[in-house]
Amino acid sequence: MRPADSPMFLLLAVGGLIGLVFPLGLMAATAGVDPAVWALTISGGTAVVLAVALTLRRRRVTMTRQFLRYCAVAGLVSFAAPNLLIFQFIPALGAGFVALLFTLSPVLTLLFSALMRVCAPSALGVAGIAIGFAGAFVLTWSKGASGPAGGYVVVLASLAIPLLLAIGNVYRTMDWPEGANPIALAVGAHAAASAGLLAWLAATGGIGRIAGLAGIPGLVLAQLAASSLQFLLFFRLQQVGGPVYLSQIGYVAASVGLGSGMIFLGERYGMATWSGAAVVAVGVAMTTLAQIRAAGVAAK
Repeated sequence: MRPADSPMFLLLAVGGLIGLVFPLGLMAATAGVDPAVWALTISGGTAVVLAVALTLRRRRVTMTRQFLRYCAVAGLVSFAAPNLLIFQFIPALGAGFVALLFTLSPVLTLLFSALMRVCAPSALGVAGIAIGFAGAFVLTWSKGASGPAGGYVVVLASLAIPLLLAIGNVYRTMDWPEGANPIALAVGAHAAASAGLLAWLAATGGIGRIAGLAGIPGLVLAQLAASSLQFLLFFRLQQVGGPVYLSQIGYVAASVGLGSGMIFLGERYGMATWSGAAVVAVGVAMTTLAQIRAAGVAAK
């Protein structure tokens, strides 16, 4: 089996590359880069790099109404809004904590998949969802109690990140254009995300802040390399793995983001935070096991 056809390889590769977003994002924030500008750097750069790759491969793209709708919705819900929130919250909550929020994505994805009848969770899956939410409560309480600027309001608002990621995971599978090239979808979605972020910057008077990227060329190139490779593989993972399997990149990304935050950025977390993360991990393990069992039954 080629690596591009292996869900496990794609999961580890994409999750690991996403994990680099958190420390790189904190470095950009420390350098004074606006959150929307850094999110635009990721989506705009990714769209350009992958468009070049698509052109070199001489792939024709048919711009159907469904293709354009898919790119617009996926771009805004899956990339523009979550990335804007991620880089907004990282300075206040820390790269490691925001990375931990990604572990909630698989639990929420299973919940929304059930609500939209993409799949029906078993009793084990339902229990995993409940335990995952219990872990989220512990994480929220522990971080709010540690006194970040804005307290519980900021921590609760940060939960919109895994919520949007889960909605995007389910939507992209439900509305995937038949026969569409994954790279073409990545280009279209990030082009739409870039347009949304540019509109946001224009509305908030932030267009001029894009010039700040000139002061950190090495950081920009590192982020562009990581994000371009990430999204080159991301839509392929969506295609071969489905929404629930893809959502498991959350805890691969969280592991990398948390580890790099502690090793390279000196971040430290208390026992309550680690306890909440452990409870979420139990919930994720249960929902994952439920999906494996369901897949085994379907294959018979």
